[in-house]
Amino acid sequence: MTALMLQGAGSNVGKSLLVAGLCRAAKQRGLSVAPFKPQNMSNNAAVTTDGGEIGRAQALQAMACGLDPITDMNPILLKPESETGAQVIVQGQRQATVRAREYAKLKPSLMAPVLESFNRLRSRFDLVVVEGAGSPAEVNLRANDIANMGFAQAADVPVVLIGDIDRGGVIAQIVGTQTVIAPEDATQIKGFLINKFRGDLSLFDDGNRFIETRSGWPGYGVLPFFFNAHKLPAEDALDLRQSPERGGFRIACLALSRIANFDDLDPLAQEPGVTLSMVQPGHAIPGDTDLVILPGSKSTRSDLEFLRQQGWDIDLAAHVRRGGHVLGICGGYQMLGNRVGDPDGIEGAPGDTPGLGHLEVDTTMIGDKTVQAVEAIHTATSCHMQGYEIHIGLSDGRDCARPFAHINGKPEGACSANGQISGSYMHGMFVDDTFRAAFLAELGVPRSGNSYSETVNATLDELAQHMETHLDIEGLLTLAR
Repeated sequence: MTALMLQGAGSNVGKSLLVAGLCRAAKQRGLSVAPFKPQNMSNNAAVTTDGGEIGRAQALQAMACGLDPITDMNPILLKPESETGAQVIVQGQRQATVRAREYAKLKPSLMAPVLESFNRLRSRFDLVVVEGAGSPAEVNLRANDIANMGFAQAADVPVVLIGDIDRGGVIAQIVGTQTVIAPEDATQIKGFLINKFRGDLSLFDDGNRFIETRSGWPGYGVLPFFFNAHKLPAEDALDLRQSPERGGFRIACLALSRIANFDDLDPLAQEPGVTLSMVQPGHAIPGDTDLVILPGSKSTRSDLEFLRQQGWDIDLAAHVRRGGHVLGICGGYQMLGNRVGDPDGIEGAPGDTPGLGHLEVDTTMIGDKTVQAVEAIHTATSCHMQGYEIHIGLSDGRDCARPFAHINGKPEGACSANGQISGSYMHGMFVDDTFRAAFLAELGVPRSGNSYSETVNATLDELAQHMETHLDIEGLLTLAR
C-alpha cells in the first residue's frame, strides 16, 4: 500500500534505469513490487499479457520485479508519428492520433485512467515505484499535468528528484527545480539523489551539502556511473550506439527518423561473433556489411522518404548486388516491398509510396491494429521462436509464398527467391536464444551459447547491488512507507 516516485531534474537523467534497480532491490528484500509510469512517450513498445502495449522501459522494470508486463504499468503511452503529432494509447489500446495542442486539451480526461491503473497496482503490491517523465521544472506543462507533479499531488505520492552530474550543472538542476516549481509541488519532493558520477565520490561532498542546505531536501546518495547499462534494453533512440568490435560478422541497422522497437537489436549487439553498427543519417551503409536490418518505423511512408534522402536505397541495392543479406522487421518489411499504400491517411496524408522493390510484396495500411504475442516456426531453420506484433497494415504478394515463419500453421512474412532478402512483422525474435543462434548460424556465425535473458537478469542484480552500495535504499523505502 506504499509508493515512491522518482522524477528527473531533466530528461535522460537515468530515471528508467534507477526505477528498475530500485524495483529489483525491493524484490530482493522480499517485497512485492510493481513499476508504474503515468505517461510515457516512446516508439519502443512492449506487448502485455493482457493484450495491450506499454513503454519498453516499463516491461524491463516489470522483469526487475519478477512480473509479466500489464497495461496498468503504463496507462498512457504516446507514440510520435510526426514532429507535431502522436498516437495516444490509453490502458494499452489506441485511442486517437492527435497533434500536440490537441493533446493538451485531451489531458484533463486522462487523469482518471491514470489513477485507476495506479490504484489497482497499489492495492495488489507492497510497493509501487513510479517513474516521472521529463522534468517537473517544465512549468509551462504543469496545468493538467499527469506525468509528474500533477500525478504526485493527485495520488499523494512522495517524490525523490534525480540530478545527472554527467552532463554538468547538477547543483543548478536540483536547486533550480525547487526555484521554479510551485511551493506546494516543492513540498511534495522529499529528497534528491545524484546519478552518473565519475571519479572520486568525496569530491562532491561539498556540493551535496550545498544542495541540502539550499533546498532543505535530504540527499539519498551519489550513484557512480553504471557502466553495464548498455546490457539492458534501451528505450530512447538517443541511446542507440555502435556496439564494440566483437567479431567478424557485421550487421548494419538504419537509424530511421521514426525508428520503433529498436530493442530488437539488443540481443544481436551482445553476440561475441557480431559487430552491430547503427548507420546514422548522412552516413553510408558500410561496404563490408554482411547483414542490413531495416527496423520498425512508426511512420513507414515518411521513413521511406527519409531513407531515400540519405541515399540508403542506393547503398542497399549495391549491398544486395554484392550478395549481402537484408532483414526487414515490421515497417522495415513493408519498405522492402514494391508499394506502401495508405488510402485512408492513417499514418499521414493519403496516398501511395513506391517501396524499395527487393520483395514482391505490396502493403496497404488499415485502421485495425495488430497487438499480440506470438509463437512461430522459422521456415529456414525449422526453429521455434517467440516474439510479438505491433503494427497496422496488411502485406501480400508473390514472395509471401516463401514465408519467413509460420504462426499457428499460417504463413507470416516473406523471403526472396534467392534467400537474400527476408521480411517479418515479428518483433523481439532475437531474444529467443535458440532461434538467434540458428539464424546467425545460417549466415555463418558460430554459436556462442549466450543467454540474453540471463544477461539482462544478471545485470539487473548488479544494478540493484550497485544502488544498495551507494544509495540509502532503506531510507528511500522508509520514505515510501
